[in-house]
Amino acid sequence: QVQLVESGGGLVQPGGSLRLSCAVSASIFSSNIMGWYRQAPGKQRELVATITNNGIINYTDSVKGRFTISRHNVKNTVYLQMNSLKPEDTAVYYCNLHFNLLDYWGQGTQVTVSS
Repeated sequence: QVQLVESGGGLVQPGGSLRLSCAVSASIFSSNIMGWYRQAPGKQRELVATITNNGIINYTDSVKGRFTISRHNVKNTVYLQMNSLKPEDTAVYYCNLHFNLLDYWGQGTQVTVSS
């Protein structure tokens, strides 16, 4: 069973930074995509950023220039460095692994941006 464990959320002031991490419990050798999604209260879950095992990256427009996604394939870990955080970034952030036509999700980690 593949499990994803996230860490790094918390409360930060506007303009601050946080780094999220997501560790996958199994070694994934086939083509895959890892990513971060978020869900704010009363809103649908939305894509934040994805990165393939070959390093192809995609960001949603609202985080471009502020967030950076990266991954360590040997450690089976994906990261999200979030800088210049805004109140509208407040949400539960979920890690996602997509491979073999299946999606796996982490439990979510709360990010709150507030003064």
